[in-house]
Amino acid sequence: MFTNKQIWHAIDLLAAQKNLSLAGLARAGGLDVTIFNFSKRVAPDGRPRWPSTQSLSKVLMATGTPIEVFAGLMSQHSGFKTTGPTIPLIGMAQAGTGGYFDDAGFPVGGGWEEISLPQVNDENAYALEVSGDSMEPVYRQGDILIVSPNANCRRGDRVVAKTFAGQVLFKTLKRQTAKTIELASFNPEHDDLTFALDEMDWIARVLWVSQ
Repeated sequence: MFTNKQIWHAIDLLAAQKNLSLAGLARAGGLDVTIFNFSKRVAPDGRPRWPSTQSLSKVLMATGTPIEVFAGLMSQHSGFKTTGPTIPLIGMAQAGTGGYFDDAGFPVGGGWEEISLPQVNDENAYALEVSGDSMEPVYRQGDILIVSPNANCRRGDRVVAKTFAGQVLFKTLKRQTAKTIELASFNPEHDDLTFALDEMDWIARVLWVSQ
């Protein structure tokens, strides 16, 4: 009998094999793009949630994956070797809380998932899962951002910035001076933002987005 963790991990492996994000896999099956999000795998009281048989059936049909193949992915939960490196992943809402980053903006501590993605030349790279609508229509909830805290940020780069107040933002670097930093929003319904540099905890460049 398979465990809850094995089934969810098999979904992750299926998405990786089809070169899809979790949101892309859900979208292919005609499902809510957030249905496979890591935040949906645990109930508010801490109990594990199970994916529905209907959602599994839809994504298996959409990707042409026989149930026997999916069962094989579940059995590979222990010791499965992905073709690419793994990097840590959390949701953007989690990123605003303490314990996930050090003072330099590098990922630390526990609570991170692990996902396999294309090669990134930064040993401190990590992934963030998009939440909310502030990045639409360019990016949607459930898309995965690959972030490099060691890469230089230049005007026009897409960046993730965290304030000392705990706000985590995915924006375009519009302008940076000796005293301020200006961030442009993707969604025209959201205003551009300007912060004093002493308000900003860290800023990191986004290298790649899985949609």
